[in-house]
Amino acid sequence: PNLVLSKNNTFVITAFSKDKKYGYDKDYPINIFYLNTKNDSINQPRFLEALAGPNGELISYKKLESCCPFPTKRFETGAGLLDVYEIYWKGQEKPIRLYLNIYEKGIVMVPVGLTLKRL
Repeated sequence: PNLVLSKNNTFVITAFSKDKKYGYDKDYPINIFYLNTKNDSINQPRFLEALAGPNGELISYKKLESCCPFPTKRFETGAGLLDVYEIYWKGQEKPIRLYLNIYEKGIVMVPVGLTLKRL
């Protein structure tokens, strides 16, 4: 699937995941493919900026680390890493962590427990 951008330069996301592991488990990352290594950090904010907390709260996020090497043909070294982001919003008890994969394409969905930002 091709990733479509909104007028706010965020991904247009229309699907909501029903799988509680989607994005929350390193074995079920959110696949936000990028075109080349010059753009390897552009799709993370395009995805994250489209999201909101469970009741529409404004979210904040920060990259914690890259982890979890896996084989991929889309990078010259033959291995890719997942980006781990911490997501938090006002009134939240404990931040959540999402795993993002920039090396693979997939249907981009809203993870369980989150919503889309209202425009």
